[in-house]
Order: sequence, then C-alpha cells, then structure tokens
Amino acid sequence: MKITGYERHAKTNVGAGPSFTKTLDRGGPVASPTSTTNSLRLCLSEPIPQIAEAARFLDEAATAHLSGRSELAEDLIRRADMPEIRKWLKPIWADSSVHLRFPASQEQKPLSKELRSKERLATTSDKARIHQRDGYNCRFCGMPIIRRETRARIKAIYPTALTWGSKDVEQHAAFQAMWAQYDHVVPHARGGPTILENLVLTCAACNFGRAGYTLEEVAVADPRLRPPLRTAWDGLERLR
Repeated sequence: MKITGYERHAKTNVGAGPSFTKTLDRGGPVASPTSTTNSLRLCLSEPIPQIAEAARFLDEAATAHLSGRSELAEDLIRRADMPEIRKWLKPIWADSSVHLRFPASQEQKPLSKELRSKERLATTSDKARIHQRDGYNCRFCGMPIIRRETRARIKAIYPTALTWGSKDVEQHAAFQAMWAQYDHVVPHARGGPTILENLVLTCAACNFGRAGYTLEEVAVADPRLRPPLRTAWDGLERLR
C-alpha cells in the first residue's frame, strides 16, 4: 500500500475543522467528514500540513521496512519527527481551558467520584472493537493515529529513530500527535459510561485538549453524527 498524498478540503461552513482524504495508487480520494452544523467546529484545532507529510513518511517507512530496506525506513521515521508538529501540539493540550466556549452551570459541574461509572478505561476487547468500527483515523479531526502498542513495537526495531522519553521534548513529535486515544464523548467525569456507544477513537490533541469538558462547552460537533473516515491508513500495524 502506498499513499501518494493527503488533500485538505476547505469547509464552506464557518468554524468547521479539517478533513484528510487520501489519494491512493489504486483509486481516488475517499470521503471526508463534514460538519453537521454551522455553529459547531469539528475539532479543537486544525491539524497542520506537516502532520499529513509525517504520515506519508511513516507509511513509506513501513513499506521500506517490509521490503528489507531498514536504513531507508529509519531515515523516514527520523524525517517524520518534525518540530513544527510539536510546536502545534503543545498549546492544545497544555491548557484545556483555552478551548472553553460556553462555561458549565453549577448543575453541570463534574460529578463526585462516587457517582461516576466505576470502569473508566476501555478494555482491550473494547479497543479492538473501536478500531473495527472507527479504523485508524481520529473521529474528530481525521488525523491518522497509531496505537501505543504499535509505537512500542516500532521503537524496539528502530530505537534511535523513534525517540520516546518521559518528557514531551524527548518524544517523537509525529508519534506523539498521532497517539491513539479512546475518548468518552460524554466525559467520564460528567457521568459518561465506558461503553462502546460513548467511546470514539481520537488523536492526542483532540482527547487531551478537550480534557473533561463536554462537546457543548467547547463548541465541537458530536463525531458520532457522521460516519467514520475510511482511508487506507492502517496505523502502521503492518510494520512488524
């Protein structure tokens, strides 16, 4: 599988977020998500073009690895570690309050821990079913995503190219931005249950940026109201 390009399609509705489409060797562009209302945006911050470029590098790295060209694969992984991505990502998740558009009333404040769903994290089987449904693109912004387990596997193969330390600045920028999350649409702290109907696949920016705010508070459209973005991106699952 070779991805030859990502195209960003402009939205006609004010405040709408981005979408990614992929032009494949074997076909044309796939459908992209669209906004359901003029008053809501699709995501917190539109992904920058370097993210699509990094995804191309990483996809090509997977292909090079599978064909035995490990030096090329390593170089492509390094090239995907772009400082522009880190610069874009940092302010999004550094302070989630900057995304707040409509503060909650006193009655809408987070619930006490005793009143929240006991299960907070998606199980392994839940995550597998989420990927079956959502693929490997963020349900909000459409960004290509990569599972933590896949990242760890690639790091074991290319430890110097895929850096992943304990600090943000020590982590590969593209893998950081594309880090797969399993987000509650209705936040867990607001009483949202940890069930498939309330969980969607997201990137790190869309998950950590929204934090515990509701979609209404950050003026973001419910991603469940539009179909998952279907692309050829496989989350680098084939790189083994």
